[in-house]
Amino acid sequence: MSKIIFITGATSGFGRATAEKFAANGYDLILNGRRKDRLEDLCRTMEKRYNIASFTLPFDVRDEKAVFDSIYGLPAEWKNIDVLFNNAGLAMGRDYFEEADLNDWNVMVDTNVKGFAYVAKAVSQLMAARHASTGSAGHIINMGSVAGKQVYERGNMYCASKFAVDALNQAMRIDLLRHNIKVTGIHPGAAETEFSIVRFKGDEETAKSIYNGIKPLTPEDVADVIYYCTTLPPHVCINDLTITCLRQADAIYFNRKNQ
Repeated sequence: MSKIIFITGATSGFGRATAEKFAANGYDLILNGRRKDRLEDLCRTMEKRYNIASFTLPFDVRDEKAVFDSIYGLPAEWKNIDVLFNNAGLAMGRDYFEEADLNDWNVMVDTNVKGFAYVAKAVSQLMAARHASTGSAGHIINMGSVAGKQVYERGNMYCASKFAVDALNQAMRIDLLRHNIKVTGIHPGAAETEFSIVRFKGDEETAKSIYNGIKPLTPEDVADVIYYCTTLPPHVCINDLTITCLRQADAIYFNRKNQ
């Protein structure tokens, strides 16, 4: 088989753009998401467009049993994962701390922290076993955020979950060092995806206003950077990378003047 990339949250945004970028460069795809019909449609599209193979794993990363059963249950030839793009995550709500919805908090922690860790643990075990038997290593790309670098007003639990992602990314880099597994944290700023629509619970007008006065990142911009990180020589590893559009300096400061 060709090289294999496993992408969580593959049906939209960064996940879908990264699937296309790697498929265009000859990678076979293992795609995960909750929406089975969209996964299957994406696989068909990528196979037809780029003549690659694909495999779907339609589970919710919050479901511990489903994560481990699905990944450990992969056919032998699909367990040789070269790259994991650990991408599934979300923000819900933009409330002051004392007014926040506890359900929103629970969903973010269960998805962004626990689900993120479940997938990374399962795949890293496969990568470590492969390294022990063949000497081949893997590369884990963890999707963080500028919100994991700097706290902003009404970011509370989302920021906390992304700070945890940053800490776990660093922990993986240290603990997986002995297996020669590369670990890279990617931390985008404002990017125009479905992210804000989910955060504002379907309020498209409010979601769109986030990008007023700036030209945000696109999913393809981020996918290009992710792919670049995987093309470096074997002895080179980018540990941590923050990406913003020109009009954004960090999680707080923007230049929203007229374009």
